[in-house]
Amino acid sequence: MIIFLYGQDTYRSKRKLNELVERYQKIRKGGLNLKYFDFKDVSFNVLKDEIQQVPIFKEKKLLILKNAFSNPEFGEKLLKNLKASESFFKKNDDTILFYEEGKVKKNALFNFLKKNAKSQEFQFLDGEKLKNWVIKEFKNYGAKIEPQALNKLIEFVGQELWQMSEEIKKLVNYKNGPAFAKATAGKGKEIQRKDVEILVKPKIETDIFKTIEAIASKNKKEALKLIHQHLEKGAHPLYLFSMINYQFRNLLMVKSLGQKYPSYYAILKASQLHPFVVKKAIEQSQKFELEELKKIYQKLFEIDLDVKTGRIEPALALNMLIAGI
Repeated sequence: MIIFLYGQDTYRSKRKLNELVERYQKIRKGGLNLKYFDFKDVSFNVLKDEIQQVPIFKEKKLLILKNAFSNPEFGEKLLKNLKASESFFKKNDDTILFYEEGKVKKNALFNFLKKNAKSQEFQFLDGEKLKNWVIKEFKNYGAKIEPQALNKLIEFVGQELWQMSEEIKKLVNYKNGPAFAKATAGKGKEIQRKDVEILVKPKIETDIFKTIEAIASKNKKEALKLIHQHLEKGAHPLYLFSMINYQFRNLLMVKSLGQKYPSYYAILKASQLHPFVVKKAIEQSQKFELEELKKIYQKLFEIDLDVKTGRIEPALALNMLIAGI
C-alpha cells in the first residue's frame, strides 16, 4: 500500500502522520520495520534494498519517505522502481508513506502517487473550515467558545494551527482548570471574547523575522532571548521550529532564485511567496552564502528528525539549533 500526505498545513499533516505511526506501533509493538528516510541524504540503493528486504518475523513494514520531490534524478529512479513494484504494494500489507511539507511540484512522481496512492492534501484552512476546526478542537476538550471569541481568536492567531492548538489548551485551562476533561462536556464555562483578549497575543509571524535577523547576524544571545520570549508568550516549540524552518526554506529559495533572476519582481513571480516575505527574505539572505544556507537547512532537517523520533525535546532542539549556527 502507498500513502501520500502533503501540503502547507504541517500541523494537520503531522497529526495524520503520527496517527498512522501510532496505529502501526499499536498493532506491531516490535516496531523493527518502521523506518524513516530522507531523499536528500539517503542513496537510492539503500532505499531499494530496504523495500526488497524480507522483514524480520514477517512483520509488515512501514517506510516513511520525506522530500521525495527534492531530487529530480532520484525521483525518477524511485518512480521507475515504484512502477515495477506497483503490483507488489497493491497485494502486500507493507506500506510506503510519502510525507511532503509545503508546495509539491506536480511532476510524473506526483501524478503517479495521486493515481496509485491513498493521498491527502493539507491546505491551510480558512473561513468556515477554520472556524469548524477550532470549534471541534474545543469540543475535544469538552469546552465551548462564543462566536465573538471565536472570531477574535482567529483574528489573533490566523491559520497557524501549531499556535492555535496551544491557545485553545491555554483558554480551556484558564476558564475551567487543568482538570477539565471530556467527561464534563457542556458543563464548563464558555470562553468569551475578553478571555481571548487577556490570554492570546496577536500572531507572531512578523516577530519571527526579528529572531531570524538575530540568527543571521550571528547574535546567538539575542536569538535565544527572542526564542524564550516567544515560548513565554505561549508559542509551542514545534510551532517556533516550523516557523524558523519555513523562513530558512524561504531564504534558501530566494537566494537560489537570486542567482538566476536579477530582479525582485522576477523572484517574486518564481517563488509565489507573499511580497512582504520575499522582500524580507532578500534582505536577510544577503547575510548568508548559499552553501551556508544549505548547511543550516540540512541541520534543521536533522534536528526535526530527532524531535519526531523522540531523541530530543523540542525546546532543547531550539537551543541546539541556535547554538549550532
